[in-house]
Amino acid sequence: MAGRIPQNFIDDLIARTDIVEVINSRVPLKRKGKEYSACCPFHNEKTPSFTVSETKQFYYCFGCHAKGNAIGFLMDYEHLDYIEAIESLAADAHVDVPREGGSFEHTSHTDKQPLYDILEQASILFQQELKNSERAIDYLKQRGLSGEIAKRFNIGYAPDGWNFLGGKLGTSPEQKTSLSKTGLIIEKDDGKNYDRFRDRIMFPIADQRGRIIGFGGRVIDKGEPKYLNSPENSVFHKGYELYGLYQAKQALRTIERIIVVEGYMDVVALAQSGIDYAVASLGTATTTDQIQKTFRTTHEIVYCYDGDNAGKKAAWRALENTLEVIRDGMIAKFLFLPEKEDPDTMVRKEGKDAFEKRIRQAIPLSDFLFDSLKAEVDIETREGKAQLASKANTLIKKMHNSLYKDLLVEELSSLVGLSQQHLESRIGSSVEPGSKAPATLKPIRGQLVQNNKTRIAIALLIQNPELASHCAVPERFRQAFTKGLPLLYKLQRTIETNTAISSAALLERFRDSEHEKALNILSMLQTPETENKDNIIAVYSDLIQRLSHEDRLEYFRYKEENNQPFTGEEEREYIDLCTKK
Repeated sequence: MAGRIPQNFIDDLIARTDIVEVINSRVPLKRKGKEYSACCPFHNEKTPSFTVSETKQFYYCFGCHAKGNAIGFLMDYEHLDYIEAIESLAADAHVDVPREGGSFEHTSHTDKQPLYDILEQASILFQQELKNSERAIDYLKQRGLSGEIAKRFNIGYAPDGWNFLGGKLGTSPEQKTSLSKTGLIIEKDDGKNYDRFRDRIMFPIADQRGRIIGFGGRVIDKGEPKYLNSPENSVFHKGYELYGLYQAKQALRTIERIIVVEGYMDVVALAQSGIDYAVASLGTATTTDQIQKTFRTTHEIVYCYDGDNAGKKAAWRALENTLEVIRDGMIAKFLFLPEKEDPDTMVRKEGKDAFEKRIRQAIPLSDFLFDSLKAEVDIETREGKAQLASKANTLIKKMHNSLYKDLLVEELSSLVGLSQQHLESRIGSSVEPGSKAPATLKPIRGQLVQNNKTRIAIALLIQNPELASHCAVPERFRQAFTKGLPLLYKLQRTIETNTAISSAALLERFRDSEHEKALNILSMLQTPETENKDNIIAVYSDLIQRLSHEDRLEYFRYKEENNQPFTGEEEREYIDLCTKK
């Protein structure tokens, strides 16, 4: 992928974006007091429960609990990925999206447009050539494809010539440069050039806006390579894109699941049979970026591979990458086809209903994980159980903290005969570093109960980031005993290092973290009524003092209950805290 977008640019973009304008241009809003309301665009309702806060630059639905900032709204409403949502806001603000150092040189939106134009022109030419080639048409008919499906996917044909595109589209230096940058032509050392794609069925690859960003070309007869892809460039990043995702979104309003297959023809063949929710990973092992992109569209992914060794290896790589991404509410399954069969041949052989039955009966990720690991060891021996535990721990460590992760640990515990607590100590805490109790302490009753004071303090800080400059949070909150205080500390430090950060930008810093959901909810929490800014500061300062007091008391009480010795200084502090209480 190209270099990352600098965080300070995202902060600035959010600060200059008015969420009311963004949403109102798509969903008409009505002012209701200090806020705006509408019927929620994410679920059916007759009474408006969708609220947009101009001051907080945040939206929330009291019906379906959809929530987020301007970036999140565009991702959900227009089915954009994260980068595309940022690019959309940047285009509205008439600014280019910068990139940090990465695999590709920075190219502004303006610089990219000629590339999009030349790719679109090339696609049109390939489609025209398909109509003129009986041989290419016969090949597609033999594969069971109709003219309608070919049109839907803009399938074309690159004729068997060395200078087809160069002769048609490379008539000016600018066009020739664009052809070269997209990889449609290859320049030789002597300055001459030739077409990359020759005598191939052409599959245009579209991004989520429908723009052509690259091509996949398949040989008609025997030849190598069987498939040839566009090279990576400023508009095409193979490890990020998915063939067929745009068409799936166009065909289906709601996508219940997506099936990931290996080839272009598999996607098109499934669509020909009425299975409109297939995508292909462009000849690469399915990457974490592709998986994240898919999960933004649907809650269930079914990976479909051949049942041979190569297919199982590809499935295992997909499993490893999925573990890094999957969270509660997400489902991943694996479908293995009989050897020497692929989705293209299988769906033509047995039809839509039978193939969809296979999809529904796909193997859950957890079963594939443990069945594969058990096949590598002798589970009846202690040595085999130790091997299984070690292999599984390595994989489970990759996961975000979630109930699903806990359930995998529980299943592993049952398989190897070790306690869940013992395995968790090996795998790691279910709380991120910096959000756990000191290592010498065990969780106690008070840590499992959400502290209302903590919730209010976090809510106040999110909604009023300037509070960080008026009231310091104790350093020991970083590894506090009370649940929630490490998060409060993290928020405080984020604001202190980005003093001009807005509420919406602050929340953006925690996108895809385990805290995202809780913070989004707290951002809309009705905090204690205050008449002015001085009162808000006073309320927040008082909360910090009370939370510091209570957390220290919890610590000393734990030591007392567990007969842990006090230092002289700790004993004096404990007596003083109890007296103040």
